[in-house]
Amino acid sequence: MQRRYAILEVKKANRSFGAGPTIAGAKTSGAEIKVHDAELSEKELRDTRRNPDVRDAGLIMPIRMIKPVTRNEVTAGKVPTAAWGIAAVGADHTELDGSDVVVAVLDTGIDKTHAAFAGVDIEQEDFGGSGIGDNDGHGTHCAGTIFGKDVAGVRIGIARNIKQALIGKVFHDNGGGDSFAVYRAMQWAAENGANIISMSLGYDFPGMVRDLQKDGYPVELATSIALEHFKDNLRMFDSVMTVLEAGRPFGRGPMVVAASGNESERDRDPRFRISASLPSSAKGVISVAAVRENGAGLEISSFSNGRAKVCAPGQDIVSAALKQGLSIMSGTSMACPHVAGLAALWWQSLVKSGSTPNAEKVIQRMLAATTTAKMGQFDPDDVENGFAMAPS
Repeated sequence: MQRRYAILEVKKANRSFGAGPTIAGAKTSGAEIKVHDAELSEKELRDTRRNPDVRDAGLIMPIRMIKPVTRNEVTAGKVPTAAWGIAAVGADHTELDGSDVVVAVLDTGIDKTHAAFAGVDIEQEDFGGSGIGDNDGHGTHCAGTIFGKDVAGVRIGIARNIKQALIGKVFHDNGGGDSFAVYRAMQWAAENGANIISMSLGYDFPGMVRDLQKDGYPVELATSIALEHFKDNLRMFDSVMTVLEAGRPFGRGPMVVAASGNESERDRDPRFRISASLPSSAKGVISVAAVRENGAGLEISSFSNGRAKVCAPGQDIVSAALKQGLSIMSGTSMACPHVAGLAALWWQSLVKSGSTPNAEKVIQRMLAATTTAKMGQFDPDDVENGFAMAPS
């Protein structure tokens, strides 16, 4: 029986330094990588893994957009002066604006015509199979939080002067997607100079189990098959991140930020806390949990998965909606772009200080600047480092 695999190849380049398309980090090592897929039998898989150019091969797994817990349009007469997360992370008290930083958003696409993105050089690529453009609004909302300009006097963006954005659409318009699309989109983003990659998406382990059961598989077998896919993709994602990290000391490896997931139900039972899902739990990825406002200080949102690296505003977040409007969404999907926007400010701060920026330095400085003082209660099982803040 043949199954579909994603294959990560790393080849030595027979060309001069800097020539040709390579993934971030590859130029420094004289190597370039390629992510492709193939239908393989067990014997063909073994032969493929013996190839010295193959870094890894893993079963392709379904992914899903991390759907907002709530989603509402902003109605006339109820328009806020700014998204509350802007002030919470200190983005309103810095002159940094993300200038000369390139951000990639891998999501449902973007409404390029929205006023929030005026003046931004937006490059779009379709990896989901239904063409560019956003028919859902999720990707537009996330992009607005990272680099959106003010809309009708409302500030929604953390880094409002980002001039170049890479928008990888990794979902089909029906909402489906797979891990191969994500790997290809990451390669594309890195090849095209992304400094930061933002991903508000997750690997759909429960959904895969349900689909297999619908196809007649017993629950035990369905779970076993889904677990095999999950393990393959965890290893594959770690391999991709290892390649990206190889270029970080040279400024060519992007920082990767991902939402931790919305599967927890703390409001039903405080013990109902799920750990951060893939890809946020992969090696080197900055996983982001969501917080909400509370009279006693910020607190982890009831839906937010735990064991994240940092937390950020993720509940009742105002940002760009389709067709020029604004919408309010809640979820770790909304927290992730806050951290991506902050990363752009930290990247810019390194440039202004005269230091050569790279993802490793940005991560170190951002994590060092996190705070627990804004949290009413802080549990390290929820968040390893604390609440993410802008450079002061």
